[in-house]
Amino acid sequence: MHDVNRAEDLQDASEESVLAELGYEQQLDRRLSQFSNFAVSFSIISILTGGINSVAQVTSGVGGAGIGIGWPLGCLISAMFAIGIAQISSSFPTAGGLYHWATILGNRFIGWLTAWLNVIGLVTALASINAGAWNFFIGAFGKSIQIPDSPFIPIAAVTMMTFAQAAINARGIRITSKLTDMTGYLLLATTIITSIALLALSGPLQLERLWQFSNQTGSAGGDVWPQVNPQWAFVLGLLLPIYTITGYDGSAHTSEETKNATATVPRAIVKSVLWAFLAGWVVLSAVILAIPDMQEAARQGWNVFFWVLEKRLPDFIRYPVLASIFLCQMLCGMATVTSTSRMTFAFARDGGLPLSKLLAAVNPKTKAPEAAIWATAVITSVFMALATLTNIKGVSVYAVVVSCTVIFLFLTYAIPVILGGRALGTKLWPSPGKWSIGVFPFKLLSLMVSGLLGFILYIGVQPPNQWALTVLIATLVILTTLWFSVQRRTYKGPPTIKHHP
Repeated sequence: MHDVNRAEDLQDASEESVLAELGYEQQLDRRLSQFSNFAVSFSIISILTGGINSVAQVTSGVGGAGIGIGWPLGCLISAMFAIGIAQISSSFPTAGGLYHWATILGNRFIGWLTAWLNVIGLVTALASINAGAWNFFIGAFGKSIQIPDSPFIPIAAVTMMTFAQAAINARGIRITSKLTDMTGYLLLATTIITSIALLALSGPLQLERLWQFSNQTGSAGGDVWPQVNPQWAFVLGLLLPIYTITGYDGSAHTSEETKNATATVPRAIVKSVLWAFLAGWVVLSAVILAIPDMQEAARQGWNVFFWVLEKRLPDFIRYPVLASIFLCQMLCGMATVTSTSRMTFAFARDGGLPLSKLLAAVNPKTKAPEAAIWATAVITSVFMALATLTNIKGVSVYAVVVSCTVIFLFLTYAIPVILGGRALGTKLWPSPGKWSIGVFPFKLLSLMVSGLLGFILYIGVQPPNQWALTVLIATLVILTTLWFSVQRRTYKGPPTIKHHP
């Protein structure tokens, strides 16, 4: 036992020295194992959250081919970003990694811009996750519960969920990691049980559905998509896997709480994407194969998942499955609070936020960034309330901003990877860390990420998400103006790169 403790002490000392080289002291509680770090990202990706809630993007679009063919293709696109992030995280294992990397590999402005885009993306993603969980709860159990039709009900529900998730996080990473570990197992178990139940109780299976193309856009698909041709319906359907497979940066954001982070974090990022791809492909294929009638399913619009389960599963199976999925979605939100608060803490530590000194405080007992955790809950709840109650030309501001969420996130994924492709092998980044795909493959990957980012931006602003382009441009203009008018003089950036322009 003495030898084991000695080895752990030496490893912790090594991790602290790596962090010190990057200019920081060890403040957070470093106790996450590789599985725990993996579970953070896997819980945030949560194929039983985005995948299930948005399956109508396929059933009311191109049909079964959107899962059989489109899901692997879309996951591959997301994986390119994840692999790039993984390699960089091995060299620079810090909380708030994305903006830190962008600063080291680029400059202060690029890093600062990346930080703000990441904070905005994470906060709106958390609101979207919890709002989606509430909508799932209503879809699953609403028929037996009398809930008044008021916009204040979902606002109150999301606020309560978010503060409950924050309260758990505030108790420290020890408690949070146990719950995210449990979430990893619960996600896989629920996926397997749901898939087996749907396949076993759906009669003869039409496997050819998984590669059959149709066109259920427009009114035939409950107006989930506008009327388009089947080729474009397939392209739009790629948003389902691309948007679902996000959040793997959670492993990077918890680097300073992870043992042997230079090796553990990149592996956890890649594994979380791989397992999410496999689990999502299995359960969503089962949903497609269980559909009694594809045209009728398309007419269900966003209600299609509940309709399929009601048609195929008896109540004694259906309700436990729905309850388990809802719990997974709640825990997904909890893990997102973890990720968002670490990003907030890191950016505040470098003086990038209002009230930075307060937000960078760490509770000496729990070693949790409590102020950043509670700030995450407050800002998310305020955003949810204001955005839900505000409309622009009849369109909810909440819907408009959330349509930009993943665009913001993919921008923050792409920026350090693209910069890294240019910097690797130079004095900015002389050599890769412990986990690497190689110098030339990474440079090639960074070029691919550049093209894929353009593709995601293009399809991400197509109807019905056309407002996303306006919000994106407005955000970039506001942030750029703020930088050159104020922050250029006041924001110094991470400590190791203060000499950068």
